[in-house]
Amino acid sequence: MNYFANALAIKDDFLSASISTLYMTFFTAIFAGLVGLILGVILVTTRPGAILENKFLNSFLDKLINLLRSVPFIIMLTFIAPLTRLIAGTSIGQRAAIVPLFFAAFPFFAKQVESALADVDKGVIEAALSMGDSNADIILRVYLKEGLANIIRASSLTLISLVGLTAMAGAIGAGGLGQIAINVGYGRFQDDVTLVCLIIILIIVFIIQGVSNILIKKVEK
Repeated sequence: MNYFANALAIKDDFLSASISTLYMTFFTAIFAGLVGLILGVILVTTRPGAILENKFLNSFLDKLINLLRSVPFIIMLTFIAPLTRLIAGTSIGQRAAIVPLFFAAFPFFAKQVESALADVDKGVIEAALSMGDSNADIILRVYLKEGLANIIRASSLTLISLVGLTAMAGAIGAGGLGQIAINVGYGRFQDDVTLVCLIIILIIVFIIQGVSNILIKKVEK
C-alpha cells in the first residue's frame, strides 16, 4: 500500500484525468471517423476498375493521406498550432487538443476503411451492378454492409491509437492521463503515479477491444 502513497494522495485527479482522456478520444473519434469513412469510401470506389474510377482523384487523396500519416504527432501538434488557435481559440487544453488529434486520426482511419472495403467480395459488387443498382446503393448496401465487421475492427484500432495520442498530447498541456503521468509521475519521480496512469489506459483499451469484439460477433452472425 505504501508504494501507492503518491497515487492515493491524488486519487481524485485520476478520475478527472480519465474523463479528460475519454473526452478527447471520443470527440475526436466522431469527427475523424466521419471524415475518415468518407475518404476511405472515396479511395476504394475511385480505384482503377471500381464503380467511380477516377485515377487523378484516387492518386491525389492517396498521396495526401499518406503524407499526413507520415508526420509524427508531436510535430503535427506544433505545426498546426496556428490553425488550432484559430479554431479553438487556444493551443492548449482539451478542446485545443482535438484539432491535432483529428488531423492525426482521420488519415489513419481512412486507410483502415479503404483496406476494410477493399476486401468486399467483387462478385457481390458485380451482381449488384448487373441488377441495376445505383452507385449510392452499392456503396451503402454492398461496400458498407459487407465490410461492416472490418470497419468495426478499424474503428477499434483507431480508438486505441487515439488513447495513446491523447497521452502524448497531455504531455504538452492537453490534460488527461498523459499530463499526470509526465508532470507528476515522471517529473516528480513518482513511479506509482505513472503506473496507475498506465493501468487506467490499459483498462480503457481493453474495454474498447472488448466492445469491438462483441459488435463484430453480432455483425458476423
